Amino acid sequence: MTTEKAENAEVPADSEAPEPGSLEAIIAMQVKRHRLEAGMSAAELATRTGLSKAMVSKIESASTSCSLTTLQRLAQGLNVPVTSLFQGADTEREATLTRAGEGSVTVRTGTRHGHQYRSLGSLKRRENPIEPSLVTLTSASDVFPLFQHKGTEFIYVLEGRMLYGHGSYEYELGPGDSLVFEGEGPHGPLLLIDVPIRFLAVAAH
Repeated sequence: MTTEKAENAEVPADSEAPEPGSLEAIIAMQVKRHRLEAGMSAAELATRTGLSKAMVSKIESASTSCSLTTLQRLAQGLNVPVTSLFQGADTEREATLTRAGEGSVTVRTGTRHGHQYRSLGSLKRRENPIEPSLVTLTSASDVFPLFQHKGTEFIYVLEGRMLYGHGSYEYELGPGDSLVFEGEGPHGPLLLIDVPIRFLAVAAH
């Protein structure tokens, strides 16, 4: 068997139809999509890649598994990056859903003063996660905690009005106002002007 024939033989896929999300099915879908977008026939793609028309048909029907060499040929014949033939593979990623009114209440300094920090979820597998929280301030107590942490933080006021401090600066914030700042600077509410106050806080470490 010549080298070209051996290459065209490929590795046969399982006799059963591949799963819709299998690698063979994804490559088949992408090859056919790029070929049609280029206005190219299967015969023309075969000529461009040095593969047989039958092999191109097998690839597009997901009835064979492509070698790396064949994938490179297909990409060159279609004039697309090799990675585009894998688009849609390995799409499962972690996500956290928190329904309205749900989410664990985080115990922090100031909680006993009518400050509630409700976690809105997190991604455990990320090295640099974000921590979204819904903060509710209901007490006009004059004791307010100031926080410091690595990374950055974003707050968006949903309800109420407050004077918020960051470092040596003070900001009066109301509904629709937002603030992005470096977490290393001492920050937190300095004065509750109109309670209750609710704001979304997203810390990125």
